[in-house]
Amino acid sequence: MAEKFENIGLVEDRYKNLKADCESCFGLCCVALPFAASADFANDKIAGKPCYNLQSDYRCGVHNNLRELGFKGCTVFDCFGAGQKVSQVTFNGNDWRQNPELANEMYEVFPKMKQLHEMLWYLNESLILTAASEIHHDIKTILEETERLTQMDAKFILNLDIILHRTKVNSVLLRASEQSRAEALNKFKNNKKLRDANLSGADLTGCIFLTQAQINSAKGDYHTKIPVTLRRPSHW
Repeated sequence: MAEKFENIGLVEDRYKNLKADCESCFGLCCVALPFAASADFANDKIAGKPCYNLQSDYRCGVHNNLRELGFKGCTVFDCFGAGQKVSQVTFNGNDWRQNPELANEMYEVFPKMKQLHEMLWYLNESLILTAASEIHHDIKTILEETERLTQMDAKFILNLDIILHRTKVNSVLLRASEQSRAEALNKFKNNKKLRDANLSGADLTGCIFLTQAQINSAKGDYHTKIPVTLRRPSHW
């Protein structure tokens, strides 16, 4: 039986800071990350080079036409709120255009912060699984530790052994998964599992470890039901 959220308001509050807020970000996903010409991107871009569609106000100049112009990968990507955390917390609102001496460091911090925020997403989801209540204390402990890491300064984050920390997080996630639905983690841990899958009319409200990026990469319609923690993609 699918786990149900006990308090929708509480759930939404937990996930609020783990959702991308592009208005509070300095376009980091459009600058820091590389991409290669493919079915997802119309051209190549190296890491640290701004996408030519990025405007001076850090908005995408072709946001409403990304898929039509060959940038489907941009509509699929989700930073789990790492963009605004790096922009407004780690670098205190100092952007890379006005402070070029911070640019490279900011670009290097962003991918690590994204990983930490992704871990927070899964840990929060584990925490609301009633079937995993026996290990909620352990989940809260590693969740709080992960949140503290996201509050550290740039140099600390750059020197962080992200693989070691992910191993600790994964250990807890696996235990939560086993206690709730043994096959859930294997089913949803890889974004490509849902890429272009037709979810029209599907009820996903009971799914665990489901992310915005996975939803964005799939096809759905008005009748597709999704968890309250996720947004309905504009291309559905």
